[in-house]
Amino acid sequence: MKVDQFDFELPKKLIALRPAASRDGARLLVVKGENLSDQKVTDLSDYLNTGDLMVFNDTRVIPARLTGTRRSAKIEITLHMNMSGGIWKAFAKPAKKLKPTDVIQFDGKLEACVLEKGEAGEITLQFNHSDDKLRVALNEAGVMPLPPYIASQRPVDERDKQDYQTIYGKIDGAVAAPTAGLHFTEELLARLDEKGVKRAFVTLHVGAGTFLPVKVDDTDDHKMHAEYGQVSADVADLINKTHARGNKVIAVGTTSLRLLESATDEQGMIHAFDGETDIFITPGYKFRVVDILMTNFHLPKSTLFMLVSAFAGYANMKATYAHAIDQEYRFYSYGDSSLLFREDQL
Repeated sequence: MKVDQFDFELPKKLIALRPAASRDGARLLVVKGENLSDQKVTDLSDYLNTGDLMVFNDTRVIPARLTGTRRSAKIEITLHMNMSGGIWKAFAKPAKKLKPTDVIQFDGKLEACVLEKGEAGEITLQFNHSDDKLRVALNEAGVMPLPPYIASQRPVDERDKQDYQTIYGKIDGAVAAPTAGLHFTEELLARLDEKGVKRAFVTLHVGAGTFLPVKVDDTDDHKMHAEYGQVSADVADLINKTHARGNKVIAVGTTSLRLLESATDEQGMIHAFDGETDIFITPGYKFRVVDILMTNFHLPKSTLFMLVSAFAGYANMKATYAHAIDQEYRFYSYGDSSLLFREDQL
């Protein structure tokens, strides 16, 4: 499909620069085909059944944005994939003058050597620390990697350290939040428990590539950046048993959905998964495992808007976003949410 087919005009005032006062106080647009219903996130349990399974991404965001110097010149770095042993893939700005063997100095005696230089500002860095020592150094030198549409309008501050993490995240490694999960509170989880809705956790370390613009004219020509994910055998078994008894699997966020679909075979059976995925979902994709998707509102011409269009129907999502804009829903990472029912199951 042509990338321009996924474009729409969004008033700047609808880009949320802060989350709702209460995480679960955000609005929730429920989408069942052409039927739209304006609700609150606190109403989520009303749309799920006892025995349904919600799958959350338990990754935690690290302070992945760094400012350093190379021979006195300022360099901005955004980490996007951990390669182990203190080696990270990253985006550099400006990247033009960087070359292999260059050393970038950061605060707190943290430094990194450029190992490789790729296209579109991507580089591979070897830090002078690894594992726990690198984690401590990043906490000292880095800041939370807010997406460009927020960071360009206000500085990152102390509030973002809490606001840009889910309450259940536990495994460090993401450089962007799984934002659908930002709406959950202990009270909301308790209401879901009371309803008998089950939950499971997978891990997908979201990369900065999620914010990269699609620069090609046709979706067939776009290449996704790979991200590391893990689905345990126990979780895979729980998902398969959920479907076997006739219940629904709800992915909390596009990150959970992409990982689950990557781990599922052609017959709809999910298996343990430990590795990288670069799955790119566009209209025409045959979904195998996820029945319902909870997700925020995404950027025009983005891979995520393409994904939700594949899931809930292209025409339905164009109408959904038009409604959301007309009703002044808040968009993007700190914005409101939607609950999408799979078009081919309606």
